[in-house]
Amino acid sequence: MKEIDQNHSHSPESIAARLSVPARPSYLRDFVYGGVDGSITTFAIVSGVWGAQLPTRSVIILGLANLLADGFSMATSNYLGTRAEQENVARFRLVEEGHIARDPKGEQEEVRQIFARKGITPPALEEVVRAISSDRRRWVDLMLIEEYGASPLHPSPIRSACATFAAFVICGAVPLISFIGRFDRPFPVAALATGITFFLIGSAKSRWSNSRWWLSGIQTLTVGSGAALLAYLVGGLLS
Repeated sequence: MKEIDQNHSHSPESIAARLSVPARPSYLRDFVYGGVDGSITTFAIVSGVWGAQLPTRSVIILGLANLLADGFSMATSNYLGTRAEQENVARFRLVEEGHIARDPKGEQEEVRQIFARKGITPPALEEVVRAISSDRRRWVDLMLIEEYGASPLHPSPIRSACATFAAFVICGAVPLISFIGRFDRPFPVAALATGITFFLIGSAKSRWSNSRWWLSGIQTLTVGSGAALLAYLVGGLLS
């Protein structure tokens, strides 16, 4: 993902330099998803086990099991989901290539109507249609976006899975540190550390959005705390 710079130059040279850099898919969603889920699920387990008044050993064992098993499960699911999305876009591409091969005039009419809806009028409209249809790949890419709402830019399934797993393990390990380190009051320390982690994840993701950093942090903290509180109450009831 290209980083947004509000002070970038609009000189012809600067614009050409920026456009020459190929666009790259972002793995921010995968990392935030893994980090938030890792923190929530691990602390939920810690809260439930602690609320049920089970020994510290049980907290550590169940927490570590969740880190590895659930983290791997999420990474695998993300990998398969990303692959499925890629395969679906590839199917759309084959469909559009077949349409262009069988009925190029009809597909040109689709291009014409697409840009007419955007406010392009003749004679510029016909020039746009000729320019688009002169390049087969550009033509198909346009139809993927406009007709199917699919992006021709594909994230790597492996990188998506690795980003999810890494974030899950790193953030999910936070609630266990106080128990592994044998703090005097491990649960309050785990709750505080996890809350800080929620807030930091939310604050960090605001860098790629228009939300204020503190508001994004509070939103993530609220969602995570709600899930943890529910698990703690369930653990208390089951005890």
